[in-house]
Amino acid sequence: MADPPRPTMNVLRILRILLEDPTTPRHGLEIGLAAGLRGGSLYPVLSKLEDAKLVTSTWEDVDPSEVGRPRRRLYRLNPNGVAFARQALAEARQQLSPADQHAPAWGHIPGFPAKGGAPA
Repeated sequence: MADPPRPTMNVLRILRILLEDPTTPRHGLEIGLAAGLRGGSLYPVLSKLEDAKLVTSTWEDVDPSEVGRPRRRLYRLNPNGVAFARQALAEARQQLSPADQHAPAWGHIPGFPAKGGAPA
């Protein structure tokens, strides 16, 4: 089993989409559209999540000639993936929370004028 991927923005976007309904398998195009990612950014992350045993994938059970398109690969979080996704997203929310910012003058750079004012 590979180590879990670093929680990059692309990883977090994909985890958020898969966590919306972890029991429903989703195909790559659906995940990519919902996450705002294209194949070159999407499929490497899905592969890493699968290598880390956080996501399972299967081929759609359809006859391509009957549905008029190729079979789709379906992805779904497994129980370990659900736990990982919840933890990674919670940590990201906490790190991005404005309440955690301790800068005394958030948004103010010394020596630059404040909005509508003279330099400090």
